[in-house]
Amino acid sequence: MELTKEQTQEIKDQQSQENKTKRVTAPELEKILYDAIPILDHGFIRVVDYMGDDTSIVQAARVSYGKGTKKVSTDSGLIKYLMRHWHSTPFEMCEIKYHIKLPIFIARQWIRHRTANVNEYSARYSILDKEFYLPDSEHLAAQSQINRQGRGDVLKGDQAKKVLDLLKNDAEQTYKNYEEMLNERYDGTVINEGKTGLARELARMNLTLNTYTQWYWKTDLLNLMNFLRLRADHHAQYEIRTYADAMLDTVKKWVPITYEAFMDYRVGGTEVSSKGKIVIQKMISGQKISIEESGLSKREWNELMSAFGLKEKIIQ
Repeated sequence: MELTKEQTQEIKDQQSQENKTKRVTAPELEKILYDAIPILDHGFIRVVDYMGDDTSIVQAARVSYGKGTKKVSTDSGLIKYLMRHWHSTPFEMCEIKYHIKLPIFIARQWIRHRTANVNEYSARYSILDKEFYLPDSEHLAAQSQINRQGRGDVLKGDQAKKVLDLLKNDAEQTYKNYEEMLNERYDGTVINEGKTGLARELARMNLTLNTYTQWYWKTDLLNLMNFLRLRADHHAQYEIRTYADAMLDTVKKWVPITYEAFMDYRVGGTEVSSKGKIVIQKMISGQKISIEESGLSKREWNELMSAFGLKEKIIQ
């Protein structure tokens, strides 16, 4: 990822600000505030603003005065309790705003999380940058034979090279056509003097989905955790997972106590149905139970066995 001179200068200007505040701040997050954290080949995330910290969650839960009225260990215990019992509103008291640069096809997947405020770069107003996402060969995989929305075996050799060439050539050709229709280069130079270009809002329809876009994305901590629980999971698509992993690190810097509870109860924990609970109880007591007796489907049984690292797994 390379930033333009203008972008680099903007970050320096933002970081040179010295603002006094009576509000709580997160020292570790302050250290990376405005930094562009590289993602994929041309993408990034930047934390550009936030409100609250762990104490804000505790304060809201207790509806109490001030900060530091209890020990950190007591605050930790309360946050773990809130997380463990799926309390939600105290976590809504913290908010964070990111500036994100990402491929359009990931943006369209991301926007399905409808619990944030979003303002995207306008291709009706400006010309999109000449930047496309091209995956590393290790991330080029065939369609999974058992998962309709997943990847299978990694493509090798000539086949992988051909796919990469197609992605690159198509993106470059459609962008060239985009400039032709606009009668303008991405740097603002006019191609043919005296000719009128197509409206930007129409010309953009020709671009490939691996073209990069940008947006500001603001959400509260509760909905951020809901997003990360799905998108940082190993089942999530690799490209969006790289963004989620980087965002997880910002959460750790922002609200470390909440981060620890989130990783323990949400990311590292598991949910069990009432039937699954009975199966585990019987196994713990040494009883034998078959899938037929459990009332679970094959998929449910396999998921339960995998969650607890048990060997009684059925191959579908």
